[in-house]
Amino acid sequence: MADEAPPPIDGEYVLPTVPASAGALISDRRGRLLILRPSYKSGWTIPGGVMESDGETPWQACRREVYEECGLDVTDARLVCVDFRPPRAGSPGGIRFLFDCGSLGDAALDGITLQPGEIVEHRLVPVAEALELLRDPIRRRVSAVRRRDGRPRRGLVYLENGRSVSAVRPS
Repeated sequence: MADEAPPPIDGEYVLPTVPASAGALISDRRGRLLILRPSYKSGWTIPGGVMESDGETPWQACRREVYEECGLDVTDARLVCVDFRPPRAGSPGGIRFLFDCGSLGDAALDGITLQPGEIVEHRLVPVAEALELLRDPIRRRVSAVRRRDGRPRRGLVYLENGRSVSAVRPS
């Protein structure tokens, strides 16, 4: 039952640990999406990463990760997607927050500074091209919130494992 406390272990309750991360959609004025190629995993991704366990919020994690990975200071965003990833062998799953940080000007994007040892390359590409390059889970999130022509879809989207849930309508 959802309202019941977990069973005690040695007289203390153990709460579940669910990792959370936050990612950013950042575009240029032409609608091209910023994507990154990390050194520590295959494929392309968007700026973002795991929330710190010190009480960092999803938005704070998004801003921190964007700054760490590419040197950009995002100050405004719209939460566009929450995706629950169930645990599976080799992965604890977790909750993924996706923020649309809008479009940045050429001066800001010309100042991208990649995180040494973590990010190998960056590109600004049309959304349709990004969808071909992005890793599967991120591709599904981006597809849920952006049309192939790059225009944003409306509302906040809730996904489970990157897929819409018929009982939950977008806001």
